[in-house]
Amino acid sequence: MSAGQQLPKQALQEQATGPLQGVRVVDLSRLVAGNMLTLQLGDFGADVIKVESAGAGDTLREWREPHADHPDGYDGWWRTYARNKRSLALNLRDGQAMHWLKRLIATAQVLVESFKPGTLENMGLSPEQLHADNPGLVIVRLSGWGQTGPYRELPGFGSLIEGFSGYAHKHRSDGGAPQLPNMALADMVTGLTGAFATLTALREVEVRGGQGQVIDLSLLEPMLAIMGPDVSNFAATGIDPEPGQKIASPRGSYRCKDGLWVSMSGSTDTMAKRVFEAIGQSALFEDPRFASNAARLENDAELDAMVAQFMLQRTQDDCLKHFRQHGVTVGPIYAPPQLIQDAHVVQRGVYVQCEASDGSVSTVMHQVTPRLQGTPGSIRRAAPLRGQHTEELLSELGASAAECESLKTQGAIECR
Repeated sequence: MSAGQQLPKQALQEQATGPLQGVRVVDLSRLVAGNMLTLQLGDFGADVIKVESAGAGDTLREWREPHADHPDGYDGWWRTYARNKRSLALNLRDGQAMHWLKRLIATAQVLVESFKPGTLENMGLSPEQLHADNPGLVIVRLSGWGQTGPYRELPGFGSLIEGFSGYAHKHRSDGGAPQLPNMALADMVTGLTGAFATLTALREVEVRGGQGQVIDLSLLEPMLAIMGPDVSNFAATGIDPEPGQKIASPRGSYRCKDGLWVSMSGSTDTMAKRVFEAIGQSALFEDPRFASNAARLENDAELDAMVAQFMLQRTQDDCLKHFRQHGVTVGPIYAPPQLIQDAHVVQRGVYVQCEASDGSVSTVMHQVTPRLQGTPGSIRRAAPLRGQHTEELLSELGASAAECESLKTQGAIECR
């Protein structure tokens, strides 16, 4: 039995719950950032309608890992980030399909799109046209570089942003090569930023009685916002920080005797003193080379070697116990096999198993986050099959069964 099979099973209850119940979100985006944004809204009760291309669907469906039970691979990205959404599959080149899309948007409070800047206008869905029919609509326009500026029409995948923003420069490998993160970092940060921006704009409409508006959400600017004060420091001092430069010492990841790793941070004088005591070097705090964080950074290589040598003589468990007894901030460095079985993670129910829409292997995914005490979110729906809710949604908009059948026959829609 795998670790995932030991996790609690999450029963799906499709009725809308949560503080965003009654908010309809039309999601025209593709890949990660838009799906991360609408995941947050859907988890807390919004009716998220994923509009996909008939016959193709969201590109995120194609991000797959090898799996014995899935000849085409396991679509964990889609299963996780498309939960709590309904799928409407339309041929966006068909006039009738566009007619129903416009009717759908007129019923929504939020529209999210990630087309190349200008595409929405070419589709006859400019913000001006949409606001004429739906004045309170919040329109989130996702792009790599933003809706304006000389780079607005350039490709804007997260990898480019992670390089442009300084992240790759800041995280160089031992060989000196800039390192891109092995995750969709820029997209995830942008999705979270976009969810906050959406709720801010909704408050202007619903609480303050204001109008809907456009949110120009680039991948670049949220990434820059989390990069720390490097640019500010450079502007003030003229000094370009060295790649990999630490912000505190002692601080880092350390290999243990059993080949496992721990992370540790002595980012305050009090914590650094505890580290010195834990490694049997209490006198270091009286040494001018190690008496302040600035001094410790100047002599970090020597201090880091002391800590590393101490760790190498003990197993991971022994290191954790020893440093925690001294009140040091230390923790294990995990890979998924260890993380999913950690007692804290298990007790808090951080990961759960959810059934799949196609009845295949259940999906392990993170629980709704953050945890609201009074109005918590919930996992109500598994990620949809492409077009799974097409007829249901068109019926809600007033289409008859005969009209749906006609649209299906002419290739304007796809149904499951």
